Amino acid sequence: MSATHLTTVRLALLAIFAVCVYTPLTAQEQPLSIFIRAGEKTHGPGEHDYPRFLEDWKKLLTDRGAVVDGALRFPTEAELSKADVLIIYKGDGADITPDERVRLDGFRERGGGLVVLHDGMCGDDATWFAGVAGGAKQHGERNWWRGVLKMHLEDSSHPVLQGVSDFEMDDEGFFLLRKAPEMQALASAPIPDQGSVPQLWTYEKTLSGGEPYRAFVSLQGHYYSIFELEPYRQLLLRGIAWAGKRPIDLLTGALESAKLDALRQVRGSQVSVAERGPRSARTANPSGDARR
Repeated sequence: MSATHLTTVRLALLAIFAVCVYTPLTAQEQPLSIFIRAGEKTHGPGEHDYPRFLEDWKKLLTDRGAVVDGALRFPTEAELSKADVLIIYKGDGADITPDERVRLDGFRERGGGLVVLHDGMCGDDATWFAGVAGGAKQHGERNWWRGVLKMHLEDSSHPVLQGVSDFEMDDEGFFLLRKAPEMQALASAPIPDQGSVPQLWTYEKTLSGGEPYRAFVSLQGHYYSIFELEPYRQLLLRGIAWAGKRPIDLLTGALESAKLDALRQVRGSQVSVAERGPRSARTANPSGDARR
């Protein structure tokens, strides 16, 4: 790898992801329809690269049998009407206009699933968005930290975490979250002076007169290279399938049981990740700027 910075990320995910073999959808299965709401790039090289995510993940998900659309803007009503899952990955993704909220409410009422990544849960009305996705981060507060996040599983029985154990990843974590009572934390990480804070969760809700919907949220994704880390990518693919109320391995493929049994004792695998650009200081808001 030719990168300016090389970080070793210790992942104690059970190595089931390493032997996932993708199997295309059969003709009898309805493809999962996904809309990716991305945004303009912010920050430095290798950070907050929303346009690249849109391009890369449209191809990645299409190659796995999904029907994928997306844009650097909020989807129209017609676009949402076709989608089973809405992925939000953009700066200040929780800043949604009144007109867009109406569209989002209609999507949720019919049971559409949400997947929210990193800054997709940041906004000026975090309390409102916490009621949409289970949790959110409020602008104007010092609420982020960069460094090695030691993820502890809170609910290893959840389908998304099937076969996964505690793991570490070098990225950005958030704290001072607004949280809905129904948030189901999947993994939390200790953050200096903040205690243990949820970084990965699910949320299920039913709007009045509507169908139940699901949300899957991961707070990581500051560095784009984290999406190139295969075990984490597989975790997100599972979250997308779960939010869409589909079989958990729809986008990752089935495992051979013999290989899975042989890997149950594997822990602490080492994965090297090439970063594009230098890391920022590993402190909470070293610049003193509360708004990111």
